[in-house]
Amino acid sequence: MPKSIFFRISFISWIVLVTFSSLFSFSEVDTGGIDIPHFDKIVHFAFYFGMVVLGVLASREQLKQRFVLKKALLGVLVFAVLYGMIIEVLQYSITVDREGDILDVFANTFGALVGMFLVRWLVYRIWPLK
Repeated sequence: MPKSIFFRISFISWIVLVTFSSLFSFSEVDTGGIDIPHFDKIVHFAFYFGMVVLGVLASREQLKQRFVLKKALLGVLVFAVLYGMIIEVLQYSITVDREGDILDVFANTFGALVGMFLVRWLVYRIWPLK
């Protein structure tokens, strides 16, 4: 499977996972006694960190020679932050067992920013375009 298709499918699958996990109720699911303070913020961070990393890698593989890192980073970052805000509004307005939380928006944004800086570092230092 070509890398461009792999990363595109991975990015879309990640968005579906984030959406499903954010909007569906898991109140009846036994978490096995996970009692880590602010664990949900760690999950939000990871969701949006992964979204930015996969989004930029998908863009990089798709565009190849026309790839401009700064534009891809900014585009995917803006998408991830806005998507996170929309998900929180949807949690507040259409779900029964979920609630929107501004701290979740901050965790989403922080994860997206860290993902952006990591990808920037990786592309410039480890995986330069050839």
